[in-house]
Amino acid sequence: QVQLVESGGGLVQAGGSLRLSCAASRRTSSRDVMGWFRQAPGKEREFVAAISWSGGTTYYADSVKGRFTISRDNAKNTVYLQMNSLKLEDTAVYYCAGRGQLIITTSPRLYDFWGQGTQVTVAS
Repeated sequence: QVQLVESGGGLVQAGGSLRLSCAASRRTSSRDVMGWFRQAPGKEREFVAAISWSGGTTYYADSVKGRFTISRDNAKNTVYLQMNSLKLEDTAVYYCAGRGQLIITTSPRLYDFWGQGTQVTVAS
């Protein structure tokens, strides 16, 4: 079982930037899709972004497209989420997740392993 640990969350002003990191406890397989999700208080967990093992394919939620960038460094077993132009509505706990399949999906139910989450708070 892969352990995931997120870091990089914090408090930032609207319009600012943060970079989240997700370190895996072991090398992920060549099939593993990695994704970021978020959950705001009182809301369901929602898809943010995902990336294929090679990094050649990425997919974003419409709400973050053009502002967030997902990337991965397989040599470091790490996935990143660069978040720019942050908005108040981006405030949430952000989770890293992985699935041992080639196909990117936005459904959290189809991801096999999860991190504990890191809080991102955007202030006005």
